[in-house]
Amino acid sequence: MATADRSISPRLMQSAKKHFLQHGFQNSSLKEICKDAGITTGAIYNRFKSKEELFDALVEDTVQDLFAEAEKKGNVDLANISDEDLIKAWDMDEKIMMDWFDFLYQRYDGFMLLLCSSEGTKWSNFEHDWVDEMTKQTASFLEEAQKRNLMDKTITKSELHVLLSSFWSTIYEPFIHKFDRKDIFAHCRIICRLFNWHRAMGFERKP
Repeated sequence: MATADRSISPRLMQSAKKHFLQHGFQNSSLKEICKDAGITTGAIYNRFKSKEELFDALVEDTVQDLFAEAEKKGNVDLANISDEDLIKAWDMDEKIMMDWFDFLYQRYDGFMLLLCSSEGTKWSNFEHDWVDEMTKQTASFLEEAQKRNLMDKTITKSELHVLLSSFWSTIYEPFIHKFDRKDIFAHCRIICRLFNWHRAMGFERKP
């Protein structure tokens, strides 16, 4: 009985990742992916129905990790949080920001595939979809602060989405421009100075 070649899947995935990162999804050829992996195109179709399904397999873990992290950050019992801690949730803390950058850096290839190589796949609108998710998870904090009259401005959910779009663009860009971790840290400090959420959201007092 023949033994299955267990090296095919790792070689295929590595080759596909390299081609998608270099050329993007639309401009990557299954033929060239197979050639670099040293396999036949039939070996791909034994594992994946299409090129997009192959791409999905490469970003699946990153997507799951991102949305699970967003849900975890939004899963707070706001009824039992103090006014002080509710306001503090909008602090631009360098450590918290670097934790985000480290989280993304640990998933660098998957994140880059989503940001720069996903045109033509269901993830082609990832940047907007991710901000939608962050808006959903953040809106409850906004609503709770407004309910307690902690803010002197009325920020709508649509306005929150716009603000978060701008905020996350400053996080996407250093990855798109291939900053190393040292440059990321310097960039993180700039973001923390640039975004004053307390002022933007209209909090009357700070903790």
